[in-house]
Amino acid sequence: MISGETKVRIRYSETDQMGYVYHGKYAEFYEIGRTELIRRLGLPYGELEKQGIFMPVLEIHSRYIKPAYYDDEITIKTTVRELPGVRMMFHYNLFNQEGELINQGHATLIFIDGKSRRPIRPPHELIDALQPYFTE
Repeated sequence: MISGETKVRIRYSETDQMGYVYHGKYAEFYEIGRTELIRRLGLPYGELEKQGIFMPVLEIHSRYIKPAYYDDEITIKTTVRELPGVRMMFHYNLFNQEGELINQGHATLIFIDGKSRRPIRPPHELIDALQPYFTE
């Protein structure tokens, strides 16, 4: 299992009329968490795309527990619990600055060939970078 944390400060434009972070923004927070986790492995999304590998979202789920507000600093904890095959699942826990859990979610992405748009196995570089986190 591998986990990483990323902090984000809530901007005014991300809130709704009630002062809560708009629910659609959580998918963006998930993207921030997963791209930063992949970057820490030494394979930023841009590098994968240069290799002709894309990772579209297949499905996404979100559970809202407590609201986040303007100027809150939230922590996005992103976890990958199993080595990917054609699909890769990311789990998310978001916390406010008091350390309270405010949101949980997960997203499944699929590896595809950029030209054929057909599913493919993940690149060996990614599996090699992940492997040490999954040996017991």
